[in-house]
Amino acid sequence: MSDLEGLTRNLLKKQNSKIEIIERLKQEYLDYKNISSQDAELLSNAIYEECVKSDTNSIRNKFIKNLLEIPTANVSIGKQGVGCRGLGDFFVHKLIAELSITKSKAFLAPTSLDDAGAIQLGNYSDFRGKKFTSSDVLIVSKMEGIHSRLSDFPFICGFHVTRAALRDLYVKGAKPISIMVDVHLGDDADISKLFDFMAGISTISELTNVPITAGSTLRIGGDMVIGDRLVGGIAAVGVCKKILARRNIIPGNKILMTEGAGGGTITTTAIYSGNHEVVKETLNIKFLKACEKLLSSDYTDKIHCMCDVTNGGLRGDLYEINYEAKCGVLIQEKKVKELVNPRVLDLLNKTGVDYLGISLDSLLIYCDEKISENIINDLKDIGIKCSEIGLVDESNEVKFIFADKKSATILPRFRESAYTKIKKQIGEKTPEDYEQMEIMIKNAAKKSLKKRKEIVNYINSN
Repeated sequence: MSDLEGLTRNLLKKQNSKIEIIERLKQEYLDYKNISSQDAELLSNAIYEECVKSDTNSIRNKFIKNLLEIPTANVSIGKQGVGCRGLGDFFVHKLIAELSITKSKAFLAPTSLDDAGAIQLGNYSDFRGKKFTSSDVLIVSKMEGIHSRLSDFPFICGFHVTRAALRDLYVKGAKPISIMVDVHLGDDADISKLFDFMAGISTISELTNVPITAGSTLRIGGDMVIGDRLVGGIAAVGVCKKILARRNIIPGNKILMTEGAGGGTITTTAIYSGNHEVVKETLNIKFLKACEKLLSSDYTDKIHCMCDVTNGGLRGDLYEINYEAKCGVLIQEKKVKELVNPRVLDLLNKTGVDYLGISLDSLLIYCDEKISENIINDLKDIGIKCSEIGLVDESNEVKFIFADKKSATILPRFRESAYTKIKKQIGEKTPEDYEQMEIMIKNAAKKSLKKRKEIVNYINSN
């Protein structure tokens, strides 16, 4: 895929001449599209002209300039590891959560860094001011982005992103009632990609009896981006009367974990390492069935929280959960490894991927010790393996006990486990200038918050 607008702006910054830029754009067009050189030149000139005219450096009006310009951090998304499910990503998402704070309060807000968010229906009224009657009903919502490396495999991409969105509703105790689709395709993508993506999404809809209710289909960047990439996400909505939030966890809780065979990340690892046959191990809805079994039981009041093993693997998830619950955990590593699908674990060993730092699609259950055996037996009855892997304590640390009886405090790395060759080249190490990066990123977030206040004041005063 080629971002022609981004390329043009970058070349303008480098002070390339108009002729040089037009020639480069022409070549990009000719690489992707079956058009004449003359047509490619006409399109290239149009892009060049739009980029020059939209350059904010020429704006004299300070208000408009502030509105349109980005308060830059001078740190790229890639260098910071955003989306890579490690410390760099967690840091940015905490700032995003802070930017989400407004006078309208949620029951479970992004600042909780939980799997999903929620509002209490009884706190809202219709346009005439009449309160909704079901005051004890919680509306739970989730937005899940697709796995970027599965663009060329749209069916499995749609399958896994939809399953993941529903998964995050289930772990909060919510019954899913709606699936919504947002998909963007590059200008040159075959339209069959859209249909294959929707087929994957509707497979989960069919298996779970959750309807697809709305969506949006657009091109990436309109006419300014060429190529055949597919990006987007799935939103899902559910309802419940009790939220199984991370803040409910208390010292003494048992930690149970179900078997895991992974989702989009394991699929990506398998495909891009040439181990395609492992993909079928991920084709199941065991996680969702496990949640339904537990949420329909008579002991749900003794389940304090449920989470999925995704963000940065178990190592990253436990760190984030501890942060919100203000607690610590002691984990038996041997028990964890026994719950990883053998074929998946063999794949990870073969490709040199640390299984503690990658999404396993396992369910974590924090519960009263009195019901741990009930949960394990009930899940066994429906063919799902589950074991007790640890205990919640007051240490505020993630501590693992390994097979040799040695224990160690575990911290997330800057990025999740590198599970493709290109990720291994980039590495998992924290950049040497990370502290300075954090300062620059915080400043950019503060500027955006200030900008929001200025625009709100402007609109309210007019």
